[in-house]
Amino acid sequence: MREILEILSRDGHATVERIAIMTGLAEDTVAERISEWEATGVIRRYKAVVDWDRFDREQQQPAHETITAFIDVSIGPARGVGFDDVAERISRFPEVRSAYLVSGNQDLRCTVIGRTMREVSEFVAQKLSTIDRVQSTATHFVLKTYKHDGDVFLEPEADHRLPVMP
Repeated sequence: MREILEILSRDGHATVERIAIMTGLAEDTVAERISEWEATGVIRRYKAVVDWDRFDREQQQPAHETITAFIDVSIGPARGVGFDDVAERISRFPEVRSAYLVSGNQDLRCTVIGRTMREVSEFVAQKLSTIDRVQSTATHFVLKTYKHDGDVFLEPEADHRLPVMP
Protein backbone atom coordinates (compact mmCIF):
# COMPACT_ATOMS: atom_id res chain seq x y z
CA MET A 1 0.00 0.00 0.00
CA ARG A 2 2.93 2.32 0.60
CA GLU A 3 3.65 2.06 -3.13
CA ILE A 4 0.40 3.93 -3.91
CA LEU A 5 1.53 6.85 -1.74
CA GLU A 6 5.00 6.85 -3.30
CA ILE A 7 3.47 7.06 -6.79
CA LEU A 8 1.15 9.91 -5.76
CA SER A 9 3.97 11.80 -4.04
CA ARG A 10 5.91 11.77 -7.33
CA ASP A 11 2.88 12.47 -9.54
CA GLY A 12 -0.28 13.92 -8.01
CA HIS A 13 -2.02 13.48 -11.38
CA ALA A 14 -1.55 9.71 -11.46
CA THR A 15 -4.94 8.13 -12.18
CA VAL A 16 -6.41 5.26 -10.22
CA GLU A 17 -6.18 3.15 -13.37
CA ARG A 18 -2.48 3.90 -13.86
CA ILE A 19 -1.68 3.27 -10.19
CA ALA A 20 -3.54 -0.06 -10.34
CA ILE A 21 -1.46 -1.13 -13.35
CA MET A 22 1.79 -0.02 -11.71
CA THR A 23 1.05 -1.79 -8.41
CA GLY A 24 -0.87 -4.83 -9.66
CA LEU A 25 -3.77 -3.96 -7.34
CA ALA A 26 -7.43 -3.79 -8.30
CA GLU A 27 -8.70 -0.30 -9.25
CA ASP A 28 -11.39 -0.50 -6.53
CA THR A 29 -8.74 -1.21 -3.89
CA VAL A 30 -6.58 1.70 -5.06
CA ALA A 31 -9.56 4.10 -5.13
CA GLU A 32 -10.71 3.00 -1.64
CA ARG A 33 -7.23 3.45 -0.14
CA ILE A 34 -6.79 6.90 -1.69
CA SER A 35 -10.22 8.04 -0.47
CA GLU A 36 -9.51 6.72 3.02
CA TRP A 37 -6.10 8.44 3.15
CA GLU A 38 -7.61 11.73 1.96
CA ALA A 39 -10.35 11.50 4.62
CA THR A 40 -7.93 10.68 7.47
CA GLY A 41 -5.29 13.25 6.52
CA VAL A 42 -2.57 10.83 5.43
CA ILE A 43 -2.77 12.56 2.04
CA ARG A 44 -2.67 16.25 2.96
CA ARG A 45 -3.05 17.81 -0.50
CA TYR A 46 -1.96 17.60 -4.09
CA LYS A 47 0.33 20.29 -5.46
CA ALA A 48 2.37 21.35 -8.43
CA VAL A 49 6.04 22.26 -8.13
CA VAL A 50 6.43 25.43 -10.20
CA ASP A 51 9.64 26.95 -11.50
CA TRP A 52 8.53 30.58 -11.18
CA ASP A 53 11.74 31.95 -12.68
CA ARG A 54 11.24 29.88 -15.83
CA PHE A 55 7.58 30.93 -16.00
CA ASP A 56 8.54 34.61 -15.78
CA ARG A 57 11.20 34.18 -18.51
CA GLU A 58 8.76 32.36 -20.82
CA GLN A 59 6.07 34.99 -20.26
CA GLN A 60 8.66 37.74 -20.79
CA GLN A 61 7.51 39.56 -17.70
CA PRO A 62 9.37 40.98 -14.70
CA ALA A 63 10.59 38.45 -12.19
CA HIS A 64 8.07 37.29 -9.59
CA GLU A 65 9.24 39.08 -6.47
CA THR A 66 9.17 36.58 -3.64
CA ILE A 67 11.93 36.10 -1.12
CA THR A 68 12.53 32.75 0.55
CA ALA A 69 14.54 32.51 3.76
CA PHE A 70 15.61 29.68 6.02
CA ILE A 71 15.46 30.83 9.61
CA ASP A 72 17.20 28.85 12.31
CA VAL A 73 15.65 29.36 15.74
CA SER A 74 17.10 28.61 19.18
CA ILE A 75 14.45 27.91 21.80
CA GLY A 76 14.63 27.43 25.54
CA PRO A 77 12.83 24.13 26.22
CA ALA A 78 9.98 23.91 28.72
CA ARG A 79 9.26 21.03 31.05
CA GLY A 80 6.63 18.67 29.67
CA VAL A 81 6.44 20.19 26.17
CA GLY A 82 10.06 20.63 25.07
CA PHE A 83 9.92 22.69 21.89
CA ASP A 84 6.50 21.60 20.64
CA ASP A 85 4.41 24.53 21.88
CA VAL A 86 6.74 27.14 20.37
CA ALA A 87 7.09 25.17 17.13
CA GLU A 88 3.30 24.91 16.87
CA ARG A 89 2.90 28.66 17.42
CA ILE A 90 5.54 29.47 14.79
CA SER A 91 3.92 27.03 12.33
CA ARG A 92 0.65 28.95 12.47
CA PHE A 93 2.10 32.11 10.88
CA PRO A 94 1.09 32.32 7.20
CA GLU A 95 4.63 33.43 6.28
CA VAL A 96 6.02 30.12 7.54
CA ARG A 97 5.96 27.44 4.82
CA SER A 98 7.69 24.72 6.83
CA ALA A 99 9.10 24.17 10.30
CA TYR A 100 11.34 21.32 11.43
CA LEU A 101 12.93 20.28 14.72
CA VAL A 102 16.59 19.77 13.81
CA SER A 103 19.84 18.65 15.37
CA GLY A 104 22.81 20.98 15.65
CA ASN A 105 23.31 24.43 17.17
CA GLN A 106 19.72 25.56 16.51
CA ASP A 107 16.48 23.83 17.45
CA LEU A 108 14.12 24.72 14.60
CA ARG A 109 14.61 25.40 10.90
CA CYS A 110 11.79 27.35 9.29
CA THR A 111 11.19 28.23 5.67
CA VAL A 112 9.66 31.70 5.41
CA ILE A 113 8.28 33.49 2.34
CA GLY A 114 7.90 37.25 1.91
CA ARG A 115 7.62 39.84 -0.86
CA THR A 116 10.87 41.58 0.11
CA MET A 117 13.88 41.10 2.38
CA ARG A 118 12.49 43.86 4.55
CA GLU A 119 9.19 41.99 4.96
CA VAL A 120 11.02 38.83 6.04
CA SER A 121 13.22 40.87 8.39
CA GLU A 122 10.18 42.51 9.96
CA PHE A 123 8.56 39.10 10.42
CA VAL A 124 11.65 37.94 12.32
CA ALA A 125 11.94 41.12 14.40
CA GLN A 126 8.26 41.72 15.20
CA LYS A 127 6.71 38.26 15.28
CA LEU A 128 9.27 35.49 15.59
CA SER A 129 11.78 36.96 18.03
CA THR A 130 9.05 38.24 20.37
CA ILE A 131 7.74 34.73 21.13
CA ASP A 132 8.49 33.60 24.69
CA ARG A 133 11.49 31.23 24.90
CA VAL A 134 12.84 32.18 21.44
CA GLN A 135 16.45 32.91 22.33
CA SER A 136 18.00 33.70 18.95
CA THR A 137 17.48 33.47 15.21
CA ALA A 138 19.75 33.18 12.17
CA THR A 139 18.29 34.13 8.79
CA HIS A 140 19.62 32.76 5.50
CA PHE A 141 18.13 34.23 2.32
CA VAL A 142 17.83 31.98 -0.73
CA LEU A 143 19.75 33.46 -3.65
CA LYS A 144 19.06 30.79 -6.28
CA THR A 145 17.16 27.51 -6.39
CA TYR A 146 18.90 24.54 -7.99
CA LYS A 147 16.59 21.80 -6.76
CA HIS A 148 13.27 21.89 -4.93
CA ASP A 149 11.07 19.04 -3.70
CA GLY A 150 13.04 16.53 -5.78
CA ASP A 151 12.88 18.53 -9.01
CA VAL A 152 16.06 19.93 -10.57
CA PHE A 153 15.61 23.54 -11.73
CA LEU A 154 18.66 23.67 -13.99
CA GLU A 155 18.50 24.04 -17.74
CA PRO A 156 19.24 20.75 -19.51
CA GLU A 157 22.71 20.58 -21.00
CA ALA A 158 22.97 20.93 -24.75
CA ASP A 159 23.76 17.75 -26.67
CA HIS A 160 27.20 18.32 -28.21
CA ARG A 161 27.44 14.93 -29.94
CA LEU A 162 27.98 14.90 -33.66
CA PRO A 163 25.12 13.54 -35.75
CA VAL A 164 25.59 10.01 -37.07
CA MET A 165 24.69 9.36 -40.68
CA PRO A 166 23.68 5.85 -41.83
